Amino acid sequence: MKFLTKEVQIALVAVVGIVVLFIGLSFLKGLSLFSTDNTYYIRFTDIGGLSASSPVYARGVRVGTVKAINFDFEEADEIVATVSLDERLHLPVGTLATLESDMLGNIKINLQLPDVMGTTMAKGDTISGSVNAGIMARAAQLLPAIEQLMPKIDSILLNVNALLADPSLANSLHNAEQITGNLTKSTRELNVLMAQLNRDVPGMMTKANTVLDNTSELTGKLNEVDFAATMAKVDATLDNVHEMTEALNSKKGSLGLLMNDPGLYNNLNATMLSADSLLMDLREHPKRYVHFSLFGRKN
Repeated sequence: MKFLTKEVQIALVAVVGIVVLFIGLSFLKGLSLFSTDNTYYIRFTDIGGLSASSPVYARGVRVGTVKAINFDFEEADEIVATVSLDERLHLPVGTLATLESDMLGNIKINLQLPDVMGTTMAKGDTISGSVNAGIMARAAQLLPAIEQLMPKIDSILLNVNALLADPSLANSLHNAEQITGNLTKSTRELNVLMAQLNRDVPGMMTKANTVLDNTSELTGKLNEVDFAATMAKVDATLDNVHEMTEALNSKKGSLGLLMNDPGLYNNLNATMLSADSLLMDLREHPKRYVHFSLFGRKN
């Protein structure tokens, strides 16, 4: 009688299949049947959807897995999560555990290690846990404020729609288009003016340099002038003018007497009047003064 009958073979295949399925499920859950990981306990007041096989991270690195969740139905003050951590990880005293959730709602445990590595915790010790609100929880907290803002947003949208429907806005846009065209034209004219200036400026600079050269030459000639001698001549001329003015003001000389002696002035004036009378009489009666005859004097 053969031992490996069809029934035995079917049973062995079923057992192997069950073992493989169990090992595969454990692997998918992150559990290792033959690992030597260290076991710790974390106490929470609310696990927020944490389940077995959830990952455990420390400073962004996955270091373990949640093995089980123990809930005391009689005293529901605390929930204890049993975690399996890599044996190479030594937890210092003061380590905290927080529950965090990502955008998809996946829950994980994040171990917050202290900055100073002191005494390490023993295997099987209990870690204090807390819940981090996360982005989704914060977004949920903002929902009331968002709901209050919705009427204001609707009012703003209505005002914007009314503004867009206003014909004056279209006119303003049309005016803006005209202004843009004018600016384009002005820019074009300015470019032409700048091009002309670029052509004319070199000639202007040459003329300016010529003027500066002439100015420098004039300055050089002025520097060569003997100002001391010129000023001495001017002073001598002024002295002569001063002496002549004093002579005129004094009663010395003909001009001084003429300007300062009233008697001489009166006599000259009377003489001029007499001469004028004589000339008038000579013009009116020339025969009294001139006798001219070709045939001799008539008795």
